[in-house]
Amino acid sequence: MTVSGLNVCALASGSKGNAVFVSGGDSAVLVDAGLSGIELERRMAARGLSPEMLSAVVITHEHTDHIKGAGILSRRFDIPLYLNKKTMQAASSKLGTVHGARNFKCGVPFCIGDLKIDPFSISHDAADPSGFTLEHGGVKMGIATDLGVATHLVKTHLKGCSLLYIEANHDPDMLNNGPYPWYLKQRVKSRLGHLSNADAGELVNDICDNGLSHVILAHLSHENNTPECALQTFQERLNTPSVQVDVAMPHIPGTLVSL
Repeated sequence: MTVSGLNVCALASGSKGNAVFVSGGDSAVLVDAGLSGIELERRMAARGLSPEMLSAVVITHEHTDHIKGAGILSRRFDIPLYLNKKTMQAASSKLGTVHGARNFKCGVPFCIGDLKIDPFSISHDAADPSGFTLEHGGVKMGIATDLGVATHLVKTHLKGCSLLYIEANHDPDMLNNGPYPWYLKQRVKSRLGHLSNADAGELVNDICDNGLSHVILAHLSHENNTPECALQTFQERLNTPSVQVDVAMPHIPGTLVSL
């Protein structure tokens, strides 16, 4: 698949598993692979994609819902994994043997074929969690999920993106009144937890410019959010109504967005 800009498809999002397909030029990657290998293949096929297209799998952090199928894909299709050293150490027992593990450092851009990838540190309860911008042909997108707070560093990296794939994890009232135990509610609300719907809207308002055309709301909590609530709250706060807003779902892949 050769394109002048970027193609983006959310294959899965949420606590049951996360994976985002991104392609540019002759290169394609998965950012995270948190479903079984068979399910990842099935969801890719549903959008006319296949693991054979992949140049790499790039890992944000070691939690199971982000790496469940990464080792399997690496072994089955000889796909290299890109992850930082602390994440590799934390994830090694879950990944098993992998094909060509390669380490990156947050703050140091690298290329995978035609894709330029710029990793940056985010605030989450993992060993060394990362967000990414991916760029090709002058078009840039940003991925920032599983973060408890949108720091100045995060905002700086996400400026200038045509598409943002960002967390809108929970509605505070649903979280406070929901089934989670107290300690878990405190974790979700902390600086090492997850962004609320309103937080996502404020983040986009802080960095939005005329180049932003798409926002995909991701990592919605099954217990403490709904797609309708996330969309409504986010759009009520969004100062740029011309931006197209979609929600990444846990059980079905999204549409393939071309930028």
